[in-house]
Amino acid sequence: MKHDFDVIVIGGGAAGLVAATGTAGLGARTALVEKNKLGGDCTWYGCIPSKALLRSAQVFSLFKRTDEFGLTGNAQIKTSGVMAHVRDVARQTSLHIPPDLFEKRGISLLTGAAKFMDNHTIELNGLKISAKRFIICTGSQPLVPPIEGLQDINYLTNENIFDLQDLPKSLAVLGGGPIGVELSQAFSKLGVEVSIIEMTDRILFREDTEAAAVLTAALVKDGVKIYAGQKAVKFSTEDQVIAITMENKDKEHSTIKAEKVLVAVGRVPNCAGLDLEKAGVKYSGKGIQVDNTLRTTANNIYASGDVVGPYQFSHMAEYQAIIAVGNALFPFKRKTNYQAVPWCTFTDPELAHAGLTEDEARNRYKNIKVYRSFYRDNDRAITDLEETGFAKVICDRKGYVLGAHIVGANAGEIIHECVLAMSAKLKIGQLSSTLHIYPTLSQVVKRSADQYYTDLLSAGWVKTLSRYLIRAMR
Repeated sequence: MKHDFDVIVIGGGAAGLVAATGTAGLGARTALVEKNKLGGDCTWYGCIPSKALLRSAQVFSLFKRTDEFGLTGNAQIKTSGVMAHVRDVARQTSLHIPPDLFEKRGISLLTGAAKFMDNHTIELNGLKISAKRFIICTGSQPLVPPIEGLQDINYLTNENIFDLQDLPKSLAVLGGGPIGVELSQAFSKLGVEVSIIEMTDRILFREDTEAAAVLTAALVKDGVKIYAGQKAVKFSTEDQVIAITMENKDKEHSTIKAEKVLVAVGRVPNCAGLDLEKAGVKYSGKGIQVDNTLRTTANNIYASGDVVGPYQFSHMAEYQAIIAVGNALFPFKRKTNYQAVPWCTFTDPELAHAGLTEDEARNRYKNIKVYRSFYRDNDRAITDLEETGFAKVICDRKGYVLGAHIVGANAGEIIHECVLAMSAKLKIGQLSSTLHIYPTLSQVVKRSADQYYTDLLSAGWVKTLSRYLIRAMR
């Protein structure tokens, strides 16, 4: 049967752009369907604008530290242009993905909301379009919980908070995950009174406990009020501000007030409206069901990115898209591997994570080793006045890296050598023996790894052997 295209990619976000470029580059007749704007959540509502806001907040905060660097001055800074700057940065990055670029790559760019008619056909703007293969990359959207009064208060999510013209005087953030924490600290550094409401006993509950504690302390120092173990149960408007009623585990109620409310309690995959049932694609509230090759329950349809999970990161979306492209086009299949998944919360200090936390490693393995190095002992951190934080590397008894956690300046950059070690199955001793430029922050990883040899040299049999060899050489 002849089809209009070899592959149709549905969704023009991080996964979809990679998938369409990949299939077209390999010679497949490709169409990319996007119902809104190319670039997806990351470009317009996520990674890019949030990092631009964080950078503005960090620069503003740095200006207030001039005395620490031996400088004097009375620089006057206005924050009224911050949100306009954030939007401008998002627009600038969108210029990297102009529609005509994809046309030049041989990709047919189609605009509209696609619906499956069967596993080889979609309906788009009243037209039937067929393909031999599909790759679904429709992403995710903010989860908005059904809380009394929430729909009546004009709440914010990551999809509209960057549309604010001015900074609010106060902001209540529902959710102490990465999105909520990043935006909380950014607004707080810019002078907004911020409160975080988190249902669990601590914020960033998926992070290593020790590392999360350092970041929590930094947030509190920045003026963020953290209400952990509290659940928002009601919203109302009082005197032009929003009153949030909270409930603790003992069912006791308390109230805080804020000018604006940001909902950041998680995300849900975009499955609705695709008529996936007609294509034989199974899905649930967690996303589209796929096997370890990213194939759905329809043999000719693959999926990648947030709509699949289990990790909702742009870099994961790109990783999955590359795998989906090869598996959709060729008979040999590549499987996903989530053993060394890194991520970073881009706060100040940053918190980077790869692999198992210390608690997870202790629960899974009988014998582990934990090696730490502190920023306060790093010469570059001292010169930069960035002495908060540490690097932690967790290994099994043979020295293979099980997990790494870095909280401190540039943690998101530094952690990659740990990720490489995990992916390539290198032992921690190989990180220690690798030359690191001095003075750099990356030496916090080397100094952690050096402790492997320190422990080894303190072992009784090593000392005995060493003494024997030294005597033999005399």
